[in-house]
Amino acid sequence: MKAAVGYTNQPHAADPRSTEAWALAEASRRLALAARANDGGESLRTALILNQRLWSIFQGSLIDPTCPLPKEIRDNVLALSIMVDRHIMQRLADLDGTKIQPILDINRAIAEGLATEVKGPTAAPQAAAPAPVAGTSATPFMNLTA
Repeated sequence: MKAAVGYTNQPHAADPRSTEAWALAEASRRLALAARANDGGESLRTALILNQRLWSIFQGSLIDPTCPLPKEIRDNVLALSIMVDRHIMQRLADLDGTKIQPILDINRAIAEGLATEVKGPTAAPQAAAPAPVAGTSATPFMNLTA
């Protein structure tokens, strides 16, 4: 992911893509921190469950018949979500924080894609403001409509 310059405590409410990118970045941050915690895996379990909830929200949005995303994109993200589900279930079973990299990689790749802004049908993608990372009191709102 790009450098953490310009991060704020909350994403801009009018930009669902930034909010989604922030949520994925925040979930990744919490997973990485939890993997290093020495608390018998409780922090990791909590971070994995948060990540699972986030991906469940994405899945629900992607299968909604009113989802405006092209079918190919929806199908690709749903396929990724199945991989994320599998990895999360494996990590919940063993609470091995050394094996969370696939989850982090997928979260970060999707967050980076969401943080890329396209202006017009032929314009090259430009990096949007980086996804914000906030403290544990942040409450993101997910919307996969953009």
